[in-house]
Amino acid sequence: MNRQLLWDDLRIVLAIAETGSLSGAGRRLELSHATVFRRLGDIEARVGVKFFERTRTGYSPTPAGEEVAAGARRVEAEVLDIERRVAGRDLRPSGTVRLTTTDALLSGVLSPIFAEFRRTFPDISLEVAVPSQLFNLSRREADIAIRPSSTPPENLVGRKVGRIDQAIYAKKDLKRDVRDLHADWIGPDESMAYRVLDAWMETEGLNDRCRYRVDTTLGMLAAARAGLGLAVLPCYLADNDSALTRLGEPLPALSVDLWLLTHPDLRNTARIRAVMEFVANGLKDCRARLEGAVR
Repeated sequence: MNRQLLWDDLRIVLAIAETGSLSGAGRRLELSHATVFRRLGDIEARVGVKFFERTRTGYSPTPAGEEVAAGARRVEAEVLDIERRVAGRDLRPSGTVRLTTTDALLSGVLSPIFAEFRRTFPDISLEVAVPSQLFNLSRREADIAIRPSSTPPENLVGRKVGRIDQAIYAKKDLKRDVRDLHADWIGPDESMAYRVLDAWMETEGLNDRCRYRVDTTLGMLAAARAGLGLAVLPCYLADNDSALTRLGEPLPALSVDLWLLTHPDLRNTARIRAVMEFVANGLKDCRARLEGAVR
Protein backbone atom coordinates (compact mmCIF):
# COMPACT_ATOMS: atom_id res chain seq x y z
CA MET A 1 0.00 0.00 0.00
CA ASN A 2 1.24 3.49 -0.87
CA ARG A 3 1.20 5.32 2.49
CA GLN A 4 2.92 8.44 1.14
CA LEU A 5 1.20 11.77 1.85
CA LEU A 6 1.24 14.09 -1.13
CA TRP A 7 1.00 17.92 -1.07
CA ASP A 8 -2.61 17.79 -2.26
CA ASP A 9 -3.38 15.42 0.64
CA LEU A 10 -1.84 17.87 3.10
CA ARG A 11 -3.91 20.73 1.65
CA ILE A 12 -7.12 18.73 2.17
CA VAL A 13 -6.29 17.90 5.79
CA LEU A 14 -5.17 21.47 6.56
CA ALA A 15 -8.28 23.05 5.03
CA ILE A 16 -10.62 20.78 7.02
CA ALA A 17 -8.65 21.35 10.24
CA GLU A 18 -8.70 25.13 9.87
CA THR A 19 -12.33 25.50 8.75
CA GLY A 20 -13.79 22.68 10.83
CA SER A 21 -16.05 21.42 8.06
CA LEU A 22 -16.03 19.80 4.63
CA SER A 23 -18.04 22.65 3.11
CA GLY A 24 -15.61 25.24 4.51
CA ALA A 25 -12.66 23.29 3.16
CA GLY A 26 -14.41 23.02 -0.19
CA ARG A 27 -14.90 26.79 -0.42
CA ARG A 28 -11.24 27.41 0.41
CA LEU A 29 -9.98 24.85 -2.11
CA GLU A 30 -12.71 25.55 -4.70
CA LEU A 31 -13.91 21.95 -4.53
CA SER A 32 -17.35 20.49 -3.93
CA HIS A 33 -18.42 19.10 -0.56
CA ALA A 34 -18.64 15.62 -2.15
CA THR A 35 -15.12 15.87 -3.58
CA VAL A 36 -13.61 16.85 -0.22
CA PHE A 37 -15.50 13.98 1.47
CA ARG A 38 -14.25 11.48 -1.10
CA ARG A 39 -10.67 12.79 -1.03
CA LEU A 40 -10.52 12.61 2.78
CA GLY A 41 -11.83 9.05 2.72
CA ASP A 42 -9.25 8.06 0.10
CA ILE A 43 -6.40 9.62 2.10
CA GLU A 44 -7.39 7.94 5.38
CA ALA A 45 -7.85 4.58 3.65
CA ARG A 46 -4.52 4.82 1.82
CA VAL A 47 -2.51 5.91 4.87
CA GLY A 48 -4.45 3.73 7.31
CA VAL A 49 -4.93 6.54 9.83
CA LYS A 50 -8.05 8.45 10.89
CA PHE A 51 -7.41 12.19 10.79
CA PHE A 52 -10.79 13.56 11.99
CA GLU A 53 -13.64 12.77 14.35
CA ARG A 54 -17.09 13.85 13.21
CA THR A 55 -18.89 15.85 15.95
CA ARG A 56 -22.13 17.80 16.12
CA THR A 57 -20.20 21.01 15.52
CA GLY A 58 -18.11 19.74 12.61
CA TYR A 59 -14.86 17.90 12.03
CA SER A 60 -12.38 17.75 14.91
CA PRO A 61 -8.81 16.61 14.15
CA THR A 62 -7.43 13.54 15.88
CA PRO A 63 -3.87 13.73 17.25
CA ALA A 64 -2.68 12.39 13.89
CA GLY A 65 -4.77 15.02 12.11
CA GLU A 66 -3.30 17.80 14.25
CA GLU A 67 0.22 16.59 13.49
CA VAL A 68 -0.45 16.45 9.73
CA ALA A 69 -2.12 19.89 9.77
CA ALA A 70 0.84 21.42 11.61
CA GLY A 71 3.23 19.95 9.07
CA ALA A 72 1.02 21.13 6.22
CA ARG A 73 1.16 24.69 7.55
CA ARG A 74 4.95 24.59 7.46
CA VAL A 75 4.97 23.16 3.93
CA GLU A 76 2.39 25.72 2.77
CA ALA A 77 4.46 28.59 4.17
CA GLU A 78 7.51 27.34 2.26
CA VAL A 79 5.56 26.87 -0.99
CA LEU A 80 3.98 30.32 -0.77
CA ASP A 81 7.35 31.88 0.03
CA ILE A 82 8.84 30.30 -3.09
CA GLU A 83 5.89 31.47 -5.22
CA ARG A 84 6.22 35.05 -3.96
CA ARG A 85 9.98 35.13 -4.51
CA VAL A 86 9.65 33.77 -8.04
CA ALA A 87 6.86 36.24 -8.80
CA GLY A 88 9.03 39.03 -7.39
CA ARG A 89 11.69 38.40 -10.05
CA ASP A 90 9.31 39.33 -12.84
CA LEU A 91 10.69 42.49 -14.47
CA ARG A 92 8.08 42.92 -17.21
CA PRO A 93 4.83 44.86 -16.62
CA SER A 94 2.61 42.00 -17.81
CA GLY A 95 0.55 39.19 -16.37
CA THR A 96 -2.37 39.15 -13.92
CA VAL A 97 -2.80 41.11 -10.70
CA ARG A 98 -5.52 40.14 -8.23
CA LEU A 99 -6.88 42.92 -6.03
CA THR A 100 -9.26 42.91 -3.10
CA THR A 101 -11.30 45.93 -2.01
CA THR A 102 -14.79 46.87 -0.83
CA ASP A 103 -17.95 47.02 -2.90
CA ALA A 104 -18.37 50.71 -2.12
CA LEU A 105 -14.83 51.69 -3.14
CA LEU A 106 -15.07 49.65 -6.33
CA SER A 107 -18.38 51.25 -7.30
CA GLY A 108 -17.69 54.78 -6.11
CA VAL A 109 -14.02 55.40 -6.88
CA LEU A 110 -11.92 52.54 -8.23
CA SER A 111 -13.66 51.31 -11.39
CA PRO A 112 -12.74 54.40 -13.48
CA ILE A 113 -9.16 54.15 -12.20
CA PHE A 114 -9.00 50.48 -13.19
CA ALA A 115 -10.44 51.27 -16.62
CA GLU A 116 -7.76 53.90 -17.25
CA PHE A 117 -5.09 51.50 -15.97
CA ARG A 118 -6.15 48.83 -18.47
CA ARG A 119 -5.91 51.36 -21.30
CA THR A 120 -2.43 52.35 -20.13
CA PHE A 121 -1.17 48.81 -19.41
CA PRO A 122 -3.00 46.48 -21.82
CA ASP A 123 -0.64 43.57 -21.01
CA ILE A 124 -1.69 43.49 -17.35
CA SER A 125 -5.00 41.80 -16.54
CA LEU A 126 -6.87 42.72 -13.36
CA GLU A 127 -8.95 40.41 -11.18
CA VAL A 128 -10.97 42.18 -8.47
CA ALA A 129 -12.61 40.50 -5.49
CA VAL A 130 -14.99 42.19 -3.05
CA PRO A 131 -15.47 39.62 -0.28
CA SER A 132 -16.95 40.49 3.08
CA GLN A 133 -13.95 38.88 4.76
CA LEU A 134 -10.42 40.17 4.43
CA PHE A 135 -8.31 38.23 1.95
CA ASN A 136 -4.99 36.86 3.16
CA LEU A 137 -2.19 38.35 1.05
CA SER A 138 0.34 35.98 2.62
CA ARG A 139 -1.65 33.05 1.18
CA ARG A 140 -1.67 34.72 -2.26
CA GLU A 141 -5.48 34.97 -2.14
CA ALA A 142 -4.83 38.46 -3.51
CA ASP A 143 -1.77 40.44 -4.57
CA ILE A 144 -2.94 43.92 -3.55
CA ALA A 145 -5.46 45.13 -0.98
CA ILE A 146 -7.17 48.53 -1.15
CA ARG A 147 -8.94 48.79 2.17
CA PRO A 148 -10.03 51.30 4.83
CA SER A 149 -8.23 50.52 8.07
CA SER A 150 -7.08 52.18 11.27
CA THR A 151 -4.49 49.46 11.89
CA PRO A 152 -3.25 47.76 8.69
CA PRO A 153 -1.50 44.38 9.16
CA GLU A 154 2.15 44.74 10.13
CA ASN A 155 3.26 41.96 7.76
CA LEU A 156 2.20 43.98 4.68
CA VAL A 157 3.84 46.97 3.02
CA GLY A 158 2.35 49.92 1.19
CA ARG A 159 1.11 53.39 1.87
CA LYS A 160 -1.76 55.44 3.18
CA VAL A 161 -3.43 56.90 0.10
CA GLY A 162 -6.17 59.02 1.63
CA ARG A 163 -8.82 59.40 4.28
CA ILE A 164 -12.44 58.34 3.98
CA ASP A 165 -14.98 60.58 5.67
CA GLN A 166 -18.60 59.68 6.29
CA ALA A 167 -21.75 61.65 7.01
CA ILE A 168 -25.48 61.18 7.55
CA TYR A 169 -27.69 61.11 4.45
CA ALA A 170 -31.40 60.92 3.70
CA LYS A 171 -33.61 60.85 0.66
CA LYS A 172 -34.23 64.44 -0.44
CA ASP A 173 -38.01 64.28 -0.14
CA LEU A 174 -37.92 62.44 3.20
CA LYS A 175 -37.84 65.79 5.03
CA ARG A 176 -36.18 64.31 8.08
CA ASP A 177 -33.64 65.95 10.35
CA VAL A 178 -30.90 64.09 12.17
CA ARG A 179 -32.35 65.46 15.44
CA ASP A 180 -35.82 64.04 14.69
CA LEU A 181 -36.44 61.52 17.47
CA HIS A 182 -38.96 59.68 15.32
CA ALA A 183 -36.78 59.23 12.24
CA ASP A 184 -36.06 55.68 11.15
CA TRP A 185 -32.45 54.64 10.62
CA ILE A 186 -30.67 52.21 8.32
CA GLY A 187 -27.88 50.18 9.88
CA PRO A 188 -25.31 47.49 9.06
CA ASP A 189 -26.35 43.88 9.49
CA GLU A 190 -24.38 41.87 12.05
CA SER A 191 -22.77 39.79 9.29
CA MET A 192 -21.23 42.96 7.85
CA ALA A 193 -18.97 43.18 10.93
CA TYR A 194 -18.99 46.99 10.73
CA ARG A 195 -17.94 47.43 14.34
CA VAL A 196 -17.02 51.12 14.17
CA LEU A 197 -20.46 52.11 12.88
CA ASP A 198 -22.14 49.67 15.28
CA ALA A 199 -20.35 51.34 18.20
CA TRP A 200 -21.25 54.84 16.97
CA MET A 201 -24.93 53.97 16.61
CA GLU A 202 -24.92 52.40 20.07
CA THR A 203 -23.28 55.51 21.58
CA GLU A 204 -25.79 57.78 19.83
CA GLY A 205 -28.72 55.66 21.02
CA LEU A 206 -29.88 54.86 17.50
CA ASN A 207 -30.19 51.08 17.65
CA ASP A 208 -33.83 51.21 18.79
CA ARG A 209 -34.61 53.47 15.83
CA CYS A 210 -32.87 51.23 13.31
CA ARG A 211 -35.74 49.64 11.36
CA TYR A 212 -33.74 48.32 8.41
CA ARG A 213 -30.39 46.53 8.30
CA VAL A 214 -28.38 45.28 5.34
CA ASP A 215 -24.99 43.61 4.94
CA THR A 216 -23.31 45.85 2.33
CA THR A 217 -22.58 49.55 2.03
CA LEU A 218 -24.18 49.61 -1.41
CA GLY A 219 -27.25 48.02 0.16
CA MET A 220 -27.38 50.83 2.74
CA LEU A 221 -27.05 53.37 -0.08
CA ALA A 222 -29.95 51.78 -1.98
CA ALA A 223 -32.07 51.77 1.18
CA ALA A 224 -31.41 55.47 1.78
CA ARG A 225 -32.30 56.29 -1.83
CA ALA A 226 -35.56 54.36 -1.37
CA GLY A 227 -36.47 56.44 1.68
CA LEU A 228 -36.14 53.69 4.29
CA GLY A 229 -34.45 56.05 6.74
CA LEU A 230 -31.30 57.97 7.60
CA ALA A 231 -27.96 56.30 6.93
CA VAL A 232 -24.27 56.90 7.55
CA LEU A 233 -22.53 56.59 4.19
CA PRO A 234 -19.10 57.37 2.70
CA CYS A 235 -19.10 60.90 1.32
CA TYR A 236 -17.47 59.82 -1.96
CA LEU A 237 -20.40 57.47 -2.56
CA ALA A 238 -23.36 59.59 -1.48
CA ASP A 239 -22.42 63.24 -2.15
CA ASN A 240 -22.88 62.89 -5.90
CA ASP A 241 -26.17 61.00 -5.62
CA SER A 242 -28.94 63.30 -6.79
CA ALA A 243 -31.53 61.39 -4.72
CA LEU A 244 -29.77 62.06 -1.40
CA THR A 245 -29.03 65.04 0.77
CA ARG A 246 -26.31 65.28 3.40
CA LEU A 247 -27.42 66.18 6.92
CA GLY A 248 -24.51 68.01 8.47
CA GLU A 249 -20.74 67.73 8.25
CA PRO A 250 -18.71 64.50 8.16
CA LEU A 251 -18.52 62.59 11.45
CA PRO A 252 -14.97 62.68 12.91
CA ALA A 253 -15.54 59.47 14.89
CA LEU A 254 -16.12 57.52 11.67
CA SER A 255 -13.19 58.89 9.66
CA VAL A 256 -10.80 56.12 8.56
CA ASP A 257 -7.54 55.92 6.60
CA LEU A 258 -7.42 54.27 3.18
CA TRP A 259 -4.48 51.93 2.58
CA LEU A 260 -2.89 50.39 -0.50
CA LEU A 261 -1.05 47.23 0.58
CA THR A 262 0.87 44.25 -0.79
CA HIS A 263 3.17 41.52 0.48
CA PRO A 264 6.86 42.49 0.90
CA ASP A 265 7.98 39.74 -1.49
CA LEU A 266 5.81 41.19 -4.30
CA ARG A 267 6.58 44.90 -4.01
CA ASN A 268 9.40 44.79 -6.59
CA THR A 269 7.40 42.86 -9.17
CA ALA A 270 6.91 45.03 -12.25
CA ARG A 271 3.18 44.46 -12.60
CA ILE A 272 2.58 45.00 -8.87
CA ARG A 273 4.58 48.25 -8.90
CA ALA A 274 2.66 49.43 -11.96
CA VAL A 275 -0.72 48.85 -10.30
CA MET A 276 0.34 50.30 -6.94
CA GLU A 277 1.70 53.51 -8.46
CA PHE A 278 -1.21 54.01 -10.84
CA VAL A 279 -3.88 53.41 -8.20
CA ALA A 280 -2.09 55.64 -5.68
CA ASN A 281 -2.00 58.51 -8.18
CA GLY A 282 -5.63 57.95 -9.14
CA LEU A 283 -6.76 58.02 -5.52
CA LYS A 284 -4.70 61.16 -4.91
CA ASP A 285 -6.83 62.89 -7.55
CA CYS A 286 -9.95 61.70 -5.70
CA ARG A 287 -8.84 62.92 -2.29
CA ALA A 288 -11.34 65.78 -2.09
CA ARG A 289 -14.23 63.42 -2.83
CA LEU A 290 -12.97 60.85 -0.31
CA GLU A 291 -12.86 63.54 2.38
CA GLY A 292 -16.30 64.91 1.59
CA ALA A 293 -15.01 68.27 0.39
CA VAL A 294 -16.75 68.07 -3.01
CA ARG A 295 -20.57 68.10 -2.96
